[in-house]
Amino acid sequence: MSSNIQSSESLLNAKPEEPKLVTNLRGIKNKIMVMSGKGGVGKSTVSANLAAALAERGYSVGLLDSDIHGPTIPKMFGVENEKPMVSEKGIVPVKVNDYLKIMSIGLLLDSNDSPVIWRGPAKMSAIKQFLEEVDWGVLDYLIIDLPPGTGDEPLSISQLIGNMTGAIVVTTPQEVALTSVRKSLNFAKIIKVPVIGMVENMSGIVCPHCNEKIYVFGSGGVAKAAEDFGVKVLGTLPIETEVAAAGDSGHVHIDIKSDSEWYIHFNKVVDAVEEFVK
Repeated sequence: MSSNIQSSESLLNAKPEEPKLVTNLRGIKNKIMVMSGKGGVGKSTVSANLAAALAERGYSVGLLDSDIHGPTIPKMFGVENEKPMVSEKGIVPVKVNDYLKIMSIGLLLDSNDSPVIWRGPAKMSAIKQFLEEVDWGVLDYLIIDLPPGTGDEPLSISQLIGNMTGAIVVTTPQEVALTSVRKSLNFAKIIKVPVIGMVENMSGIVCPHCNEKIYVFGSGGVAKAAEDFGVKVLGTLPIETEVAAAGDSGHVHIDIKSDSEWYIHFNKVVDAVEEFVK
């Protein structure tokens, strides 16, 4: 009889087991999602270069490519033909260097040309698995490259993680992009994720003949949106061919000249992220 009483007391006093997702992400200090209102604004370029730049500064960084239908991160780091291993602790992300590791659905496909034809539940299951079963280990930063928009993936990731450090919103200067980015800023407010700031990408191009800056997509709109929502513009990144070439060749943040206008302005974005988390 007494043993049954002791058994009942043990059950009452037992602490509930923590969800696997919580224990798996416990070693990550800062979780930052990079989002955009629409596609084609260079969000993945910002995500990849941010992760690479933080790793260059000596931080331990993970980069999660959560764009299920259009994964580009493996290509940008030149690891698209590598496959993740599996250990006792879970799926081992692909190592780019001693400070940076990545995970993407693109690393799990049979071919780089294979489309992912999945409905919402399958996508959500994959994203949960990336957070729950990938052995991220101890990280200073987990950068999450989100698909464009304010749909299933951003909502699910923010809800699953629950304690997101902040969000970076990427846009281009034209009015069409800004219409969408304002929705992203409101989305972050609704889900209670702090906005670290906005990045204005493709902010003009410098003429190679006369050095005059040409604002292909206009100017001023991003600063106005930032003012309306009370957020910072972290950097204005010009169009530079070597930035695109670095991503295409799998040499993110390696083949970009340190004295280029893009590099100088992008380092301001990295500085702002460091300052925010401090």
